[in-house]
Amino acid sequence: MQSQKKSAIQPERDIGKQLRAVGITPTQQRVQIAEILFARPQHLSADQILASVNSLGTTASKATIYNTLGLFARRGLIREVIVDPVKVFYDSNTSTHHHFFNLDSGELTDIDADKVVVTNLPELPGDTQLEGIDIIFRVRSSHPHEEN
Repeated sequence: MQSQKKSAIQPERDIGKQLRAVGITPTQQRVQIAEILFARPQHLSADQILASVNSLGTTASKATIYNTLGLFARRGLIREVIVDPVKVFYDSNTSTHHHFFNLDSGELTDIDADKVVVTNLPELPGDTQLEGIDIIFRVRSSHPHEEN
């Protein structure tokens, strides 16, 4: 069974209204960032989003991008996927799923949640509940190109 890719924002609908619905004031830059993120299910770095926003003819600072992405993540509009301490992707697919991270290409791709079975979970620390499990399979080419 294929899991449905879910995005918290529907690009065909008024993004400003959708941001307001989760308590976010829809500034021009926030709307532009949302339009880029929710154009389709995708994984983008903050630098990719910054370049896309700035290519639209407006100027956004890196701090604005990071602050907006942090706000979107806290409100459940996107997921932060930390593939290593210096590489974070912002995932517009908020449904339960896991990832392959290709170490050679830097590409992050989705794995349907029903394709991964997690068993024998450890006992949770006292007075906590499980919010989710994020699994990242780090892969690389099994046939590296030979250099001449």
